[in-house]
Amino acid sequence: MEHNVTLISTLAAGFGLALIFGFIAERLKVPALVGYLLAGIMIGPATPGYVADIGIASQLSEIGVMLLMFGVGLHFSFKDLLAVKRIALPGAVVQMTVATLLGTALAKSWGWTTGGALVFGLSLSCASTVVLLKALEAKGAIDSLNGRIAIGWLVVEDLATVLILVLLPPLAPVLGGAVASVAGAAGAGDQAPLWQTIAQTLAQIAAFVVLMMVVGRRLLPWMLWQVARTGSRELFTLMVIAVAIGIAYGASELFHVSFALGAFFAGMVMRESEYSHRAAEESLPLRDSFSVLFFVSVGMLVDPMTLVDQPWHLLATLLVIMVGKAVAAAALVLVFRYPLNTAMTVSASLAQIGEFSFILAGLGLQLGLLPKDGMNLVLAGALFSIALNPVMFAMVGPVQRWVLARSAFARKLEQRDDPYAELPMSTEREFLEGQVVLVGYGRVGRRIAKALAQQDIPVVVAEQNRETVEALRKQGRAAVSGDASDPMVLIQAHIAKAAMLVVALPDSMKARQMAEIARQLNPAIEIVLRTHGEDESELLRKENLGTVFYGEEELARGMSRHVLQRFNAPVEGEREPAAAVPGH
Repeated sequence: MEHNVTLISTLAAGFGLALIFGFIAERLKVPALVGYLLAGIMIGPATPGYVADIGIASQLSEIGVMLLMFGVGLHFSFKDLLAVKRIALPGAVVQMTVATLLGTALAKSWGWTTGGALVFGLSLSCASTVVLLKALEAKGAIDSLNGRIAIGWLVVEDLATVLILVLLPPLAPVLGGAVASVAGAAGAGDQAPLWQTIAQTLAQIAAFVVLMMVVGRRLLPWMLWQVARTGSRELFTLMVIAVAIGIAYGASELFHVSFALGAFFAGMVMRESEYSHRAAEESLPLRDSFSVLFFVSVGMLVDPMTLVDQPWHLLATLLVIMVGKAVAAAALVLVFRYPLNTAMTVSASLAQIGEFSFILAGLGLQLGLLPKDGMNLVLAGALFSIALNPVMFAMVGPVQRWVLARSAFARKLEQRDDPYAELPMSTEREFLEGQVVLVGYGRVGRRIAKALAQQDIPVVVAEQNRETVEALRKQGRAAVSGDASDPMVLIQAHIAKAAMLVVALPDSMKARQMAEIARQLNPAIEIVLRTHGEDESELLRKENLGTVFYGEEELARGMSRHVLQRFNAPVEGEREPAAAVPGH
């Protein structure tokens, strides 16, 4: 009996060749994703031999995007998104505008129509979320301030791109294209006035966000808790995957929101559950596997002959993507008075294009706006910018050191006069001696700070997010801005005379650095650290750095109880603390 095994053959060829080329790339000290892109070219229609199903590969890669964005949402709360809105919102809008103008001017110089040039510029303006997340994961920077700014920036870009995708069909005749019925682009809004189309799109996006924030943040954590109570690991994993893919698909069908944004918001509301860390771990293998297929599917779309037929056009396209966008993003970050390191990290994050660029270019092609050469240049530009993006990230550190060593202006930019980087002169003495220095003001940190405040135990918060520090100052709380693995931040928090250091961040490497700095500045200080697992806790215990807590469900409660007991404060209504490993 003859069977249709297109899906199986696409998976076998995609995964198999990705493994081979990815392994070769790693041995050559090149990022593995370059190997994945080459694997896609090998099984694409532009090369001889076996040709995989592009449609199936594209759908499989969308699953990877959903799971990846869901995982990010699990570590990225709505408060995190609002905390970076001051830079992410204007930054994304201005950067997209600059990149669109550069791309449009470039295409016009080649003799393209205004409509085609505009679509080309828009395609170059939006970066790939998948590429960004892979780069941040490799650096362990997703939960850092720089990572949050970059992710928030791309969320705004995705929202703007969704709006552009809806507006492009009704604008096509004005731009010189055809009146086309593009499936899913605008639906019944094809015949509606432009203002009505815009209003409808914004209303749909707002309705989805409100539904997730009001209903989803109560319903989904409750559902996850009910499934966790069964004790079945496979049901728990199934619940996580079903929520990620189901909400992403529902958001796309009902509210015309992209799969990526739907999955991201699903992860954000799921974060309210005490099982969110476990959910992230359970979905990790699938996220990694399907994200590989994203890069393979990109490679399948690329025509290698573009490099031969239009080398100078391709080079100019890459300059817009990797230089124009990067410079614009860096300048905007510096204008908002962030350090040079943040500017360079964000600019490297955005110096590439990906999934939304393909969708925009494809829609422009269907509407008769973008020529076929434009689509080829967008695809080739994506291939090379994705392949070179890890190199740009790797260059951030060396370039920063080189610039700082040779430029007084750069050193001034790196050491901004941040009013939140040190405690005000009016700070009361109780916060300068015998206080608790609390590093991190996330979900765990907030609970610890609340417990200490209820017992009138003085706390100085050290937090990377400047907006969070500003909000704490307005509430009359002592807080300093900065990365506490930098000795100057702990010094500004008066660690030398503190009674205790509490690190509420799950990064064990940075926790180790903070503990070592605190010990050097204050040998008598008591240290309480947080980790995500028993293995990390055991390692830190052997180093005799302090009392270590791990786990997720009772971690904040346990850390709060421990700190209160050290200050001989009453602990009412507390259950047993989270698993703790005494340091000595």
